[in-house]
Amino acid sequence: MSETPTILRKIIARKWEEIAARKAHTSLADLKVRAAEQEPARGFVQAIEQKIAQGKAGVIAEIKKASPSKGVIREHFVPAELARSYELGGAACLSVLTDIDFFQGADAYLQQARAAVSIPVIRKDFLVDEYHIYEARALGADCVLLIVAALDTATLKELNSLAQDIGLDVLVEVHDEKELDIALELPNKLIGINNRNLHTFDVTLDTTYALLDKIGRERIVVTESGILAPADVQAMRAKNVNAFLVGEAFMRAEDPGMALSEFFSE
Repeated sequence: MSETPTILRKIIARKWEEIAARKAHTSLADLKVRAAEQEPARGFVQAIEQKIAQGKAGVIAEIKKASPSKGVIREHFVPAELARSYELGGAACLSVLTDIDFFQGADAYLQQARAAVSIPVIRKDFLVDEYHIYEARALGADCVLLIVAALDTATLKELNSLAQDIGLDVLVEVHDEKELDIALELPNKLIGINNRNLHTFDVTLDTTYALLDKIGRERIVVTESGILAPADVQAMRAKNVNAFLVGEAFMRAEDPGMALSEFFSE
């Protein structure tokens, strides 16, 4: 973890503080009960697979108000409205930021978005403990993000297994070859490649291209960050990358769902 980028260390430290505060309010035992009471998760991986089988892109459309590097991205921010727009625009799934301090997200945003649509939703946050996994399920999430750079390998494997045991799909995110090697030890279908360098915040699609040859066809590669124009989509699909997590480009559009359909029109 010594190589962990400064911003990520800062976020993770805040997550442990957040967990401590939340445990004082809701015990892990209570969370487990609430998680078990949820209806079965909507199939996140399955939704992406179905789009790809139809010859379309599997788009995870992100609901994100702000980011540490860009500040507020969207002033008019109504999660349910955004979710419906995305579903109409052809999204396979939604991604909802729940981090409060760095992304101006909220747990309620996930619940509001998911209640407005029939497609599955991933909880996009920096999850570091089993409390987070049960919490995601209790909130109604269908999938969770696990970031290799944020976790030691043992914890990554434990949280991955736990998530799957309680019915959640998992998107494992990597930034480089070293992290990819760790991710490939997991049986997961989805491998997310984040094109943003967490040390510099620079974004290059070459990050995805450089790692493709190491990933077998049995996996689905989800390219994340830096998809800013239809040409980026076409370039990825030419290399058989058919799943995309896109947020900022859509969040800056007046009608995010229309922007999505234009980006991914065949």
